[in-house]
Amino acid sequence: MADQAGAIRNQVSGSITGTSVQAGVVQGGVHIHQGDVTPVPRQLPSPPRSFTGRNAELELLQAIPHTGQSAKVVVLSGPGGVGKTALSLRWAASLREDFPDGQLFVDLNGFSSTAPTDPGEALGSFLRALGTAPERVPVHLAEQISLYRSLTAGKALLVVLDNALSAAQARVLVPPSPSSLVVVTSRSKLVGLVGDGAHLVEVGPLSAASAYKMFAGAVGDERVARERDHAKNLVALCDGLPIAIRVAAARLLLRSRWSVRRIHDELLDERSRLVNLSPSGELSVKATFDLSYRMLDPAAATAYRRLSLHPGGDFGPELVSAVLADSSRTDSLLEFLVDANLLEEHAEDRYRYLDLLRLHAAQRFESDDPREERLAALQRIAEWYLAAAMHADEVLTPYRRRLPYAFSSSPLSVPSFGDRDDALGWLERERVNLVGAGRAAFEHGFAELAWHLSDVLWPLFLLRKHYRDRMEVDERGVAAARQWGDEFALADMLKRLGRASTIARDFEAAERHLAESMELWTRMGDERGVCDAREYLALLYRETGREEEALAQFELLVEATTAMGMTRAAGLNLINLGRVLVDLDRAAEAVPRLVLAEGIFRELGATDPYNHARAVVALAAAEHRTGALAAADERARKGLGLMEALGSDHGRAEALHVLGEVAYGLNRATEAREHLLAAEGIFRSLGSPQAQAVRERLAELE
Repeated sequence: MADQAGAIRNQVSGSITGTSVQAGVVQGGVHIHQGDVTPVPRQLPSPPRSFTGRNAELELLQAIPHTGQSAKVVVLSGPGGVGKTALSLRWAASLREDFPDGQLFVDLNGFSSTAPTDPGEALGSFLRALGTAPERVPVHLAEQISLYRSLTAGKALLVVLDNALSAAQARVLVPPSPSSLVVVTSRSKLVGLVGDGAHLVEVGPLSAASAYKMFAGAVGDERVARERDHAKNLVALCDGLPIAIRVAAARLLLRSRWSVRRIHDELLDERSRLVNLSPSGELSVKATFDLSYRMLDPAAATAYRRLSLHPGGDFGPELVSAVLADSSRTDSLLEFLVDANLLEEHAEDRYRYLDLLRLHAAQRFESDDPREERLAALQRIAEWYLAAAMHADEVLTPYRRRLPYAFSSSPLSVPSFGDRDDALGWLERERVNLVGAGRAAFEHGFAELAWHLSDVLWPLFLLRKHYRDRMEVDERGVAAARQWGDEFALADMLKRLGRASTIARDFEAAERHLAESMELWTRMGDERGVCDAREYLALLYRETGREEEALAQFELLVEATTAMGMTRAAGLNLINLGRVLVDLDRAAEAVPRLVLAEGIFRELGATDPYNHARAVVALAAAEHRTGALAAADERARKGLGLMEALGSDHGRAEALHVLGEVAYGLNRATEAREHLLAAEGIFRSLGSPQAQAVRERLAELE
């Protein structure tokens, strides 16, 4: 069927050779008599009684202007089962009176189990409806077109061409009269017609409210109202597709004793959702999607299947190169799938499936491709995300120790990043996909790959926190390292999980993870690893009220890292040491240590600007506690600017917290409250436990 559109296009382009005629002359062996009484066709089917919603689309259709010299053409395009035909009939029904010469309708069978309607067959039907005797209908397509143009010239006709396969199939049925309107529905965007000047209106799924109303109208308001929440969730599982909602409603109507919850619970399982929405060939979501799938050429069909393995939300065009291991056809294949309404480009260069289409593509992949190919495609997707994230990681945290990874093949179309903003922006934009890629890699047995996908997210969590994701990623990193059997990977990820557990206030787990990490580093003879784990253990002591133990640890760490020439590590421990001294009301002792830390990170420059900003904010806090309020105010504002430039919301909140305290000390109560409220809002949005401390401080000030 993939060649049928081209066959129709060739037939039409090779047949149109006739010339225009006037009434009263012979054309194609048919004499058109001026005195003949022309019938007024009324072929338009009634719109569905259950039609619901679509107010936005109807308003858009009503607003389409017409200034052309021929009929106005509107293309309604959307995925199978979305309700294009219903919308076209509803709109056409409201316009009947505007077209006194009648309405013509034909199902072009572009996407059906039978062959597409031949243009000559459709034209013959229209000619007979317009009063041409069957024996006078020309045999040749070119003569049919000429006669159709002659009969419709100057008429005000409403023509609905339903389920068109191609622009060529529909084009010959467009009358020449500027008083006419042609509405074409198709699963394709019919680029050829749009190029001719047709207006494209994309028809998407129903809104949540309209989908619920449609379901309730079919099943019965009273029955649905008793289980309103389950009904709302059910239509969401149907993706707002009218055909899926109709199937779910029909199953309930046939089983009067069944609850809405029963159908809802059946649809929760993704593995059987399509089956439960495809009870028969006549009313089947799967069969509807299969018709669209069969029209794809082999390369597009492969892309459609393989992209269903994408483990996150939306994705960019580069991913097609990864799943096909070929970058030569990326743009054309995406355009093909979007034009066929099997993928949606919901933002520039960002693509996604409807959930039901994703399930359909995944099931086709499972049935059409061997398991080895599915695993290889998933590995290519996950490795592409790893390769891109590695580039971002190297830009943001070049000082980190990393383990090498041997890619199964060289990832194609991997982005590079010119600066920190680009790198952090990409990590943030792809966060859901990166977390999903790690999850999928681990579930399918790629332990080493899963660990690397956990490790590479460190700069995102450092700067943007995302505490919930961080806990999941670090826990999976530990599990992947154990499965992989690499001690360095395990020790490093246990250290990270220990810190994440501390932040989550699970102090017992944090101490257990950090103790195991230190034991592994010690066994490997890795002094740097031991120091890193001890640093996190000291932070645990600080956050559990054991400031004196934390102080002793940080003093030892400063001495040890300095002796080993680990300047950056020494700077980190000086920041932490200064903060503990402030906690112990020894701010005057903290200031020189924080000045030293700030100098270390200022010298490191672009290597670690985030910890330079941390040192500045920590020094401002210490200066505030010593009573040097003017200096603290100036330095905190500098720290705020640095954190804003780095895109660190958490760092920005810490700077605002210090500014609030300084403003209160300077008797600027209104300003203090504004800063503290802003800090509390950011901490709360990040899920940080520091939000509670700021709220308590605000209550004190009140």
